[in-house]
Amino acid sequence: MYIYLKNFVSYSLLGSFLSLAIFSCVPKDEVIFKGVKNISVEANQQGEPILKADATFYNPNKVKMKLKEIYADVLVNGKPGAQVRQKLTLSIPAESDFSVPVAAQLSLKELGFLDTLVNLLGGKKYEIQYAGFVRIAVHGVTIKVPFTYKEQIKLRL
Repeated sequence: MYIYLKNFVSYSLLGSFLSLAIFSCVPKDEVIFKGVKNISVEANQQGEPILKADATFYNPNKVKMKLKEIYADVLVNGKPGAQVRQKLTLSIPAESDFSVPVAAQLSLKELGFLDTLVNLLGGKKYEIQYAGFVRIAVHGVTIKVPFTYKEQIKLRL
């Protein structure tokens, strides 16, 4: 009985210590999504439109972090327009703003090829919506930071 009790106490202490070590690495404050800037459309080498932007965030914590992934769906006038799936290793400084370049190939098939191409050449206004998350690592522990952003913008190729 004494051996079982001793092992139970040892494992309980070890589990408590590991839990404390893991949760002390998690940042106290969540990373804050501030918005999307510099939205533009450029043509790639094949002439297909690429939607580019900079997603901006703020790290309020006193620890550095690493940005591991950005995952977002882009809606153009409420229709699926593109997907962003980027794996990264971007260093995030403590207590500062940071931006993440985001690039996604627009799916003209989903948006209506001819209408979209004519409207992009003419500079029509579009409602662009980003919805997704970024995955951030702090001392080996990963955290998801969700974000959504919507803006009406005039896009031109």
